[in-house]
Amino acid sequence: MARAWQRPFLNVFRYFRVDEWKRSAKEGDVAVVTDKTLKGAVYRIRGSVSAANYIQLPKTSSQSLGLTGRYLYVLFRPLPSKHFVIHLDVATEDGQVIRVSFSNLFKEFKSTATWLQFPFILEARTLQRDLVGLAAAGSQWTCLQLDLQDILLVYLKRRYSHLKSIRLCASLLVRNLYTSDLCFEPAVTDTQGAKLPLTPMPREMAFPVPKGESWHDRYVYVRFPSDSLKVPSQPIQESRSPPQAVLLRPGPQPLPCPVTSSKAVRDSVSPAVQMLSPTASGQAPSAPRPFREVSLSREHPEASSADGSSVQAPKPFPKVSLSRGHSEASNTDGPLEPWAQVEASDVHTAAASTHVLTHESAEVEELAQVPVALEDASPCKRFLPDPVLRLKGVIGFGGHSTRQAVWTVDGAAVVYPCHSVIVVLLVDTREQRFFLGHTDKVSALALDGGSSLLASAQAGAPSVMRLWDFQTGGCLSLFQSPMHAVCSLSFAESGALLCGVGKDHHGRTMVVAWGTDQVGLGGEAVVLAKAHTDFDIQAFRVACFDETRMASCGQGSVLLWRLRGGVLRSCPVDLGENHVLHFTDLAFKQAQDGCQETSAAMLFVCSHSGHILEIDCQRVVMKHARRLLPTRTLGGPQPQKQTFGSGPGIAISSLSVSPAMCAVGSEDGYLRLWPLDFSSVLLEAEHEGPVSSVCVSPDGLRVLSTTSSGHLGFLDTPSRVYHVLARSHTAPVLALAMEQRRGQLATVSQDHTVRIWDLATLQQLYDFTSSEDAPCAISFHPTRPTLFCGFSSGAVRSFSLEASEVLVEHKCHRGAVTGLIATPDGRLLFSSFHQGSLAQYSCADPQCRILRVAADVVCPDAPARPSALAVSGDSCLLAFVGPTRHMVTVMDSASLDELLRVGVSALDPVSGHLDSAVAVCFGPAALGHLLVSTLSNRVVVLDAASGHMVRELPGVHPGPCSSLALSEDSRFLLMAAGRAVKVWDYVTQASPGPQVYIGHSEPVQAVAFSPDQQQVLSAGDAIFLWDILSTTESEQSFPWGPPACEAGPGTGQLEDTKSGASGLPQQLAPKPSPASPPQLGICARPPKGGDGTRDTRNLGTPHTTCLASHKAFMLAKVSCSSHSTKGTSLPTPRGERLCLKAVVGYSGNGRANMVWRPDTGFFAYTCGRLVVVEDLHSGTQQLWPGHPAEISTLALSHSAQVLASASGGSSMAAHCQIRVWDVSGGLCQHLISHHSTSVLALAFSPDDKLLATLGGPGDRTLTLWSMATYDVVSSTRLPEPVHGVAFNPWGASELTCVGQGAVTWLLQQHGADVSLQVHRELVPEAVGAGELTSLCYGAPPLLYCGTSSGQVCVWDTSARRCFLAWEADNSGIGLLLFSGLRLVSGSHTGRLRLWAMGAVSELRRKGSGARSGFVLMERELALDGAVVSASFDDSVDMGIVGTTAGTLWFVSWAEGTSTRLISGHRSKVNEVVFSPGESHCATCSEDGSVRVWSLASMELVIQFQVLNQSCLCLAWSPPCCGRPKQQRLAAGYGDGSLRIFSVSRTAMELKMHPHTAALTAIAFSTNGQTVLSGDKDGLVAVSHPCTGMTFRVLSDHQGAPISAIDVTHKECGDLGVEGTDLWLAASGDQRVSIWASDWLWNRCELVDWLSFPTPAATETQDQLPPSLAAFCPWDGALLMYVGPGVCKEVIIYNLCRKQVRAPAHVSPGALGIRVVGGDWLSPEPMGLEPHAGCPQVVEKIPLPFFAVSLSLSRGTRLLAVGFAECMLRLVDCATGTAQDFAGHDNAVHLCRFTLSARLLFTAAHNEILVWEVASC
Repeated sequence: MARAWQRPFLNVFRYFRVDEWKRSAKEGDVAVVTDKTLKGAVYRIRGSVSAANYIQLPKTSSQSLGLTGRYLYVLFRPLPSKHFVIHLDVATEDGQVIRVSFSNLFKEFKSTATWLQFPFILEARTLQRDLVGLAAAGSQWTCLQLDLQDILLVYLKRRYSHLKSIRLCASLLVRNLYTSDLCFEPAVTDTQGAKLPLTPMPREMAFPVPKGESWHDRYVYVRFPSDSLKVPSQPIQESRSPPQAVLLRPGPQPLPCPVTSSKAVRDSVSPAVQMLSPTASGQAPSAPRPFREVSLSREHPEASSADGSSVQAPKPFPKVSLSRGHSEASNTDGPLEPWAQVEASDVHTAAASTHVLTHESAEVEELAQVPVALEDASPCKRFLPDPVLRLKGVIGFGGHSTRQAVWTVDGAAVVYPCHSVIVVLLVDTREQRFFLGHTDKVSALALDGGSSLLASAQAGAPSVMRLWDFQTGGCLSLFQSPMHAVCSLSFAESGALLCGVGKDHHGRTMVVAWGTDQVGLGGEAVVLAKAHTDFDIQAFRVACFDETRMASCGQGSVLLWRLRGGVLRSCPVDLGENHVLHFTDLAFKQAQDGCQETSAAMLFVCSHSGHILEIDCQRVVMKHARRLLPTRTLGGPQPQKQTFGSGPGIAISSLSVSPAMCAVGSEDGYLRLWPLDFSSVLLEAEHEGPVSSVCVSPDGLRVLSTTSSGHLGFLDTPSRVYHVLARSHTAPVLALAMEQRRGQLATVSQDHTVRIWDLATLQQLYDFTSSEDAPCAISFHPTRPTLFCGFSSGAVRSFSLEASEVLVEHKCHRGAVTGLIATPDGRLLFSSFHQGSLAQYSCADPQCRILRVAADVVCPDAPARPSALAVSGDSCLLAFVGPTRHMVTVMDSASLDELLRVGVSALDPVSGHLDSAVAVCFGPAALGHLLVSTLSNRVVVLDAASGHMVRELPGVHPGPCSSLALSEDSRFLLMAAGRAVKVWDYVTQASPGPQVYIGHSEPVQAVAFSPDQQQVLSAGDAIFLWDILSTTESEQSFPWGPPACEAGPGTGQLEDTKSGASGLPQQLAPKPSPASPPQLGICARPPKGGDGTRDTRNLGTPHTTCLASHKAFMLAKVSCSSHSTKGTSLPTPRGERLCLKAVVGYSGNGRANMVWRPDTGFFAYTCGRLVVVEDLHSGTQQLWPGHPAEISTLALSHSAQVLASASGGSSMAAHCQIRVWDVSGGLCQHLISHHSTSVLALAFSPDDKLLATLGGPGDRTLTLWSMATYDVVSSTRLPEPVHGVAFNPWGASELTCVGQGAVTWLLQQHGADVSLQVHRELVPEAVGAGELTSLCYGAPPLLYCGTSSGQVCVWDTSARRCFLAWEADNSGIGLLLFSGLRLVSGSHTGRLRLWAMGAVSELRRKGSGARSGFVLMERELALDGAVVSASFDDSVDMGIVGTTAGTLWFVSWAEGTSTRLISGHRSKVNEVVFSPGESHCATCSEDGSVRVWSLASMELVIQFQVLNQSCLCLAWSPPCCGRPKQQRLAAGYGDGSLRIFSVSRTAMELKMHPHTAALTAIAFSTNGQTVLSGDKDGLVAVSHPCTGMTFRVLSDHQGAPISAIDVTHKECGDLGVEGTDLWLAASGDQRVSIWASDWLWNRCELVDWLSFPTPAATETQDQLPPSLAAFCPWDGALLMYVGPGVCKEVIIYNLCRKQVRAPAHVSPGALGIRVVGGDWLSPEPMGLEPHAGCPQVVEKIPLPFFAVSLSLSRGTRLLAVGFAECMLRLVDCATGTAQDFAGHDNAVHLCRFTLSARLLFTAAHNEILVWEVASC
């Protein structure tokens, strides 16, 4: 009975006596007026600020209305062209108060736990739509029916209790408010209600309708929510509404009940109202008719009632077809939910994502899904074979040290390092075997007594160590040493103990002992003990008689060590007077019979002074001290062998002891053999340099010796013959040359030597040393045994290899020789010099003579490079870099006539620097190609005859390629790329990328093919000889063109494609003449199906165009890549699998990079490289791609038909790109460029005939372009940096720039030519110091300028004087905008202010006496960042403002409000996750926010913000988590906390602290009851999300950050363990652990370990990419891994197949694997039978770069990989195709497929791109 007084309805105004204002309150302009339509009194609420003009019921917030009616009826009329707001405070059954607001001020639906905001869209059907739904001029009275029960139930899952309060805010007319439990129909009379199953509106509530008119012609009826969203208690049988009523339903649903819309039926959370136009006949219906229901053709299931029945979550809409009188629907997803019902009348619902609009139409388009099929193509051939190179031999020794060389146990081979490669050399056959894997020089190595285990350490801090299976070559263990630098290693005889000596990070000497007994059995090396010592250690050995004892020696000390009980202790030996000696090496005495005799534990120690001490290790005493003297006394006629006495001793550097003798190496270059009593010298051998180490073979018959000059050899004692095993340069090799007939190789090095090698044996034949004049360049004569060498003094010498003498010497100029090359026919020789001259020699005769010298033709100051000069194969053409480094010149080799110059200055790798050529190389003569490598990391292929660009290889390497070589059959292109050698498939233009070969520890200086084309040589720190693996004839492709399946055209096709494709004239090279050659540029040709832009550039040289690439102008760059034997299908434009759909975010880095025209509705802004054109009503986006770098600014022409956009310089284009777009068609009409660094501003003249472009601080160029011809009209360099430019709106003859302390006026003088006259006016002192930062023109003749100090000064342009200034802000003014006598100023602190400037024109007449007090500030708003862009309507009442925080705000000065229009994360986006129903996605960022977005509209729904913390990882609970409606988000933060957010309740449920370090990865278990989180320290915590308890912590990855956690549901019985979940953790140390778990029973067991090698630092640009791993969704037994490694690839493992095998392209030992129990397994060599142990590698997918992000789709077998090179690759694992896409301007550090794989999200910093995935 408590509610009986409110039935059947309640008149709210009457009950609360609003007219008395005792129980209600009014504020502002509220009055009672008489309305002519209703013919009665109504309340008028008006005012510019809604919050200050309102009616409120009840009077105070502490009171409550207590109205329990389910429906609230609001009878009101919006005031024309004004906004209104209605606030309702509704109480729930649990006591929560929810505010529900409706307003035409709102643009989008917003929801929090306590507030629902619904946009109320007012639309006139015959009028154009406005931005935010301002009431039309003829707005009608409206009956708004609100179902309060369903609003709370649907949007917040709460139960309605009563209406607490109401506030009606300006501007509107309101008649009354009513509440009731009945649903009334306003247009049904009592008589009609008796005949129809409808409840008529009570007379008291009804609007008056004159006779003969229709209710719906005069009024508007809005029911919200409509029945399409309600939860009815029974299925709806029929409609109950008249035909003209507009019943609209909300769209994007509150979580977790989302509704996605189809094309024809869309949702909105906005009640939309239309002013209905008269019917076609102009006659109203004679009687109201029931509303024809247009619903889906399935019955609605029963929904919950108020007694607690569950409410089913809505499903996405099926495909719907609507027509005037019927509806059709198809649904294959099961019964339809109540929310899926659609109500409509004769009008159709065609809504956008944010607003629902209705339109009269006869029909609605039927939805159709158009499949996108990938066109089939013939399979492309793979880059065969893979690998194409195999290391055959190495010329070199040492690198870090020449003391590391040991014998194998059988004495058949020698093991030594060559920089980063370990070489095993068979001394009899001279065959070499290699251990590859180190990325820096090897500093120490040791071999155990049985030659089964090899240990090595590499230089660098901290030192990385490897343990190898010596017999198989596999790496058994890879670990980081506790020492920062390891200088010595020593094994125990059994191999169970390894000791190392080095320095810690403080520089102290450190000794570490490792237990290695389990390494060969699959275990890992374990640190047994560590010790520090203050004694110097030069040598360290483990005793042969006792593995627990060791010895060391150094400066003034000999220490005996012992390992006992896990402790390493040392004992110094009393040396007596010898304690001052510098000891260099030591060795233990060996027993005669091979048995270890502890009684004879003698130790020999040698010193730099020639002393040899014999120490008894048992008694720790020195037994003997001897001093060895030289075997030849100075001036003595006979050798006198002495052992002790006075005089200078032998500086002994090394010794080695056998049972019968002692071998001693000394710095005088002698190897001497002594008996153990040192009575006399048995044998000696003299070397060319100081002996650095000696080693006696195990049989005692051979003595190995090394020298500091790079020699390695051994002395055979029975035959007394010394054998040289290897020689080496002692410094990097600079250049090489090969001779064909004799198979010889010549090299020059920084060690001032020229050496000749035999390519067959790799032995040195000759060497020439020049101590003062360093050799720089080298070349063989092609037919005679003559060698030409250029030196640093400028001399060119000719050497006879037969006579070993200098034939002739020429010294043409001063300065070093930078290039030297002979023509293939042997007639001519060319040399280039450091000062820019070029010399031509005739070498047809043995006496080489000079023919001519040309000055200033070669680039001066260029370093010596092997590819500085190039000669074509027919000996006719000579190419080089010159006369500047920005040009490449081609000459006739005989006459030196210039034939061609190609400018490459347009390739700008870094903003502000012109590009330059680095190296040149000719292709085979039949191909006619000239290859040029540039500083911008590209190799450009030119037509050697015309200079046109044939193709290019962009981004070949992070650094420039100093040497190029192309094979004679044009199949392979070699590049010296840093420390690697890259091999490209030159024939296949759609090549998947190069093969990369590592091994060099220093940059490769030269690469070349052997004369027989069967081998490749690379020279740098050492000389590597590679075999080219042969292919069958069927695998070889046509040498002069690509196969038919390749992407690029053949040679003939290239000629056809050149002409006219780019819109530029292509001139042929003239015949050779003494005159200057034509200067041709390299013109980019758009590919077939490109964007069709016209490339117009002006660089100041009429006949020179610039090098550019069409790839920079395309959004999606598609390439073909094959990674399996299935071949690839070449993607075509129709076959692209990704289509860019949407962008989330706005670039706050630009300036004036947003435009909006209220009259046309055109709205555009920038996001990274893209121009985004968005419909403000529907939210749909058009994306205009093409810029190669981030767009800096935009400008819209006054006609709104042309948009100009500008981007900065990049590696794709040397000059800044300015694109001119056709607004109506969205196409790029023209492409222009002139500025070198950046474009700061763009401005159109008032008549749109001119475009002004302003360069940045490094450019300072103001350029005027003709919009008719797109040519440069005039350009001038300004004397100072400027910050803004604007045309005078009263005439195109004047424009203004503002900059440092002055205003520059530029007047255009019209005539035959346009010139610029500059007038500079100083800023008055009253304005204060600072720069002028912004400007805008006001009412004639005023100009407003903002300063960096916050001042705004006003100039009289006619008198050119400043007459007024005032302080507009306390920080710099970055934006000024004037219109309608109002000025808007935006500051760097985010303050937006509105100024009334009506009195300024009067103040102008007062001159300097004007006061700023006449300037009034009307409004002020504080935004979230510095203001960088703004656009307002003509009255400056409303506009859009952009800030540096990446937010676009809609500003209403009338309401004094700012509403977020476009908002993205302001910091790096770290994760994107998706709801199980795929209706929403969530993102987290380093700004501490977690945002939930609607996938249908990409509108922000919920935001969780944690202040002062970075959110680093995120996970969405799975659908099977017990309570599916209560979806959760788990977020990890930088302080180690983990927060659980309830999405349905919009609140944080739990906060826990399972970690002390920042969380880096997080995932739910498959049942959602467990959360796994990993942190920066490598710990993995397992927690309950409900209780917050952490019940397990795994420390297996401790020390390296966890980079990825992935969980999949799998019964793990086939893996030999128990569990229902299979999960993995990947860490930054390139390790992946796989676990099986059943958390219900608290089971967790390790399944497998995977470990991967680390590449060199330069390979990964100083920062390693992340290690990422994931289970394959389509096959739970497969695991994919990407990360830093030897090769850039995706590795696919099969967890069920167990095999120990290293990948084919990885050197043996590059992969270490650990299985259950923690033991390490050694990969078996190829060719042996595999055994069970580790997962088998089933496939490898090559990548062009190291991956930084990875995502796998569930059903389509797609793999998405992101790269730091701003590229995204999509790999179809089913077909083997790969496509590359560009679009980001930063590293693509995140890519995520949605669960259905229909969308792909990628992120680069804070920029999110949404891609639509096409089906096959």
